Amino acid sequence: MIEAKKAGIDAFALNIGIDDFTTTQLDHAYASAAKNGMSVFISFDFNWYQITQAAEVASMLSNYVNESGQLKVGGKAFVSSFQGDGLDLDTVREKVQSDTGIDLFIVPNFRPGSLGSADGLFNWMAWPNDGNNKAPDGTNMSVAQGDDTYQQSLGKKPYMAPVSPWFSTHFGLEVPYSKNWVFPSDILWYDRWNQVLTLESQYLEIITWNDYGESHYVGPLSSPHVDDGNSKWVNDMPHTGWLEMAAPYISAFHAGDQKPDAYIKQDKLIYWYRPTPKDVECDATDTCQKPWPSPSPTPNYYVGKPNGYDTMTDQVFVVALLTQPGTVTITSGLNSKSFEAPAGASSWSLAMGVGKQSFELKRGSQSVLSGTSLKEIVNECVCGIYNFNAYVGTLPPGPADALQADGLKSFTYSLSAQCAPTPSLGMASAAGPVVFNTGASSGLTSASNSMWSSISASASAYAPNNVVPTKMPSAQPAKQQQQQQQQQEQEQEQPPPPPPTPTTPQQPQTPSALERIMTITASEQIAPTNCLQPGSVWAGPVGQAAPDKCDVS
Repeated sequence: MIEAKKAGIDAFALNIGIDDFTTTQLDHAYASAAKNGMSVFISFDFNWYQITQAAEVASMLSNYVNESGQLKVGGKAFVSSFQGDGLDLDTVREKVQSDTGIDLFIVPNFRPGSLGSADGLFNWMAWPNDGNNKAPDGTNMSVAQGDDTYQQSLGKKPYMAPVSPWFSTHFGLEVPYSKNWVFPSDILWYDRWNQVLTLESQYLEIITWNDYGESHYVGPLSSPHVDDGNSKWVNDMPHTGWLEMAAPYISAFHAGDQKPDAYIKQDKLIYWYRPTPKDVECDATDTCQKPWPSPSPTPNYYVGKPNGYDTMTDQVFVVALLTQPGTVTITSGLNSKSFEAPAGASSWSLAMGVGKQSFELKRGSQSVLSGTSLKEIVNECVCGIYNFNAYVGTLPPGPADALQADGLKSFTYSLSAQCAPTPSLGMASAAGPVVFNTGASSGLTSASNSMWSSISASASAYAPNNVVPTKMPSAQPAKQQQQQQQQQEQEQEQPPPPPPTPTTPQQPQTPSALERIMTITASEQIAPTNCLQPGSVWAGPVGQAAPDKCDVS
């Protein structure tokens, strides 16, 4: 939280499920926020909650809305959600008011037109899509179109807009939340920040802080967390450079400016690219080659390459943040090109080339910034799988950032190729900043805006004028995310421990990552297969027999 505060973030969105330790984790978060002069708010995840649980939602809120760390808008306690259309918000408000005397400011992730008695709405769809939560395929709905739909339905009510850098997920049948698709991302992070500076939304939400499973994390890999199987495509793929790119945009958003140029105080190059061209074939060893074990398909699982892979381009992207004009040169393998970049923020790209990736900023004959990325582009399958995650680097280079032991525990599970669960780019020496900002809204002062960031899976920022929360991944177990939250808060409150040695994973003090992947409490959670995937634990009603284990051999 200390680093988040330095970056201008005012609050963390705490997305929660229904695990028995939820209140313990929330206690830690609220205490840490109070200690560090930050704010937090609860975001209820309706992958776990039911819309019939208005009383339970209200009871949870009543435990925290009077805490000093609670984010408030115009004296009202801010609360959000992931999904939840149909929740009885009036019951929630009335019970919390009766219990605590505190009014709520509710900005949930309901669909357009489902406002009800909410104070505003949050739009989670931060990527170009087909209108049905997948990559464009004939039908293309831009993020800006989503903004327009929400804003038209809301009228003068506050709108919380999404900002996200990437989306790629590749879970096979080795886990109970199999899903395999991408959204076209490429230069989205840069384009979207330029959009939101002119959008005039009241709030912004950065998606996400640490959803490694969907590859849209902007927080550090080194942040302690438990591996749910994502390390296969997250290892050696840092993203904190995206935070650096966003910083001047956050300052501009807070100030109500439509350009970040005045807030660029140092020359920087931020670059990113995928580790392989998209036509590399990995079918022989990939982890998503087994067909779905049921006549009824899941809408999220695809065999082989992730759905939407063809919407991505084989390019290396660079954003230049310059105090003065300069010449930016990108060298990707055998490809090389120079660009005349103006002062301020600008974006450039070059066709991806196999081999080393180098970047330079020159003014006249003087080299201002120059360096070669730690990550090469290769024409082969990294660890045998299709990896459509992005590698993000910067010039000047930032601190090394690597997964710790717990973040690699499921690395080899289901891998066909021989690949060591070891970071190869060095151990992290510092954590990157977190950013999240907000826009003008009722109850907030009109002079400035704020940023929020969620610890467990999303990032938010709050300002007297603008608010931005983010959600935890919809398919990532809430328990894991809450553990991440607690560990990160503890990390902020005490000196960080030394990097783990290679022997650390051999002496775990907690259950393995697979042992805590998912607790199944109702048969609906495992439809349509109606069997328990590896790593699932049955905790259904007393007297109801546990379902059979799925055969994924």
